[in-house]
Amino acid sequence: MDKLRNSLSITAENPIQIHPTAVVDPRAELDNGVIIGPGAVVGPDVVIGENSWIGPNVVLDGRLTLGSHNRIFPGACLGLEPQDLKYRGAPTEVLIGDNNTIRECVTINRATDEGEQTKIGNRNLLMAYCHLGHNCELGNGIVMSNSIQVAGHVVIEDRAVIGGCLGIHQFVHIGSLAMVGGMTRVDRDVPPFCLVEGHPGRVRGLNRVGLKRSGLDQEELRQLQEVWTLLFKSDHVISEGLSLARKQPLMTSSTHLCEFIEASIQKGRRGPMPIISSVR
Repeated sequence: MDKLRNSLSITAENPIQIHPTAVVDPRAELDNGVIIGPGAVVGPDVVIGENSWIGPNVVLDGRLTLGSHNRIFPGACLGLEPQDLKYRGAPTEVLIGDNNTIRECVTINRATDEGEQTKIGNRNLLMAYCHLGHNCELGNGIVMSNSIQVAGHVVIEDRAVIGGCLGIHQFVHIGSLAMVGGMTRVDRDVPPFCLVEGHPGRVRGLNRVGLKRSGLDQEELRQLQEVWTLLFKSDHVISEGLSLARKQPLMTSSTHLCEFIEASIQKGRRGPMPIISSVR
């Protein structure tokens, strides 16, 4: 233990705390204020930023970089090999930003092919038993409830809120400030600012509560509602609705919605969720 402590440069000015039952490879990089709980395992290619707390029985392995002020709760396993039959041992990565809370038994796999990454931003909350597959990309301020199973290559944008006990199909893209109801089957792209639920998932309308809480002003909300109605509730097909929407100067949120839909309908993409028929 003394040898381990010396290799990690533990001093009064560098108060790293490692429980005696933890197994920390001396090649791991731990910043000031890191706390490693009992039974935790930290591999040689792991980097942990300052003031991060690693709870009991957490496993951190592979090329994994954690930013500062993260809290990793008991039983989480981060940075392990992807659950992908195409994986051939490439030294891929998991990059996690700052101020994230990763609850009990969450699993986050690294990417599949050389040079690829699984990426998580800042200030996210991943509740117990969530799984992020290989090559996923999460933005900032996302809330994921318990038992969400995310397949590979999924993108989730900033401040999305996702209900519990559901699966997200591979290559799905979930837009910013979207809200997904619990137990929804997410097999298509979820447009930004939208509320979706159902099995299969369907768009029910704008996430108006989330938009108001975000500080969106009334004029921008009014235009966003008009563009959303043109895209989802008019008699025009989506491509026609996009052309009509583009004929006016669009504010930031409406521009993002149009750009998201334009990308979603491209060949090779999952396509946006349809609207629930009862809304018409």
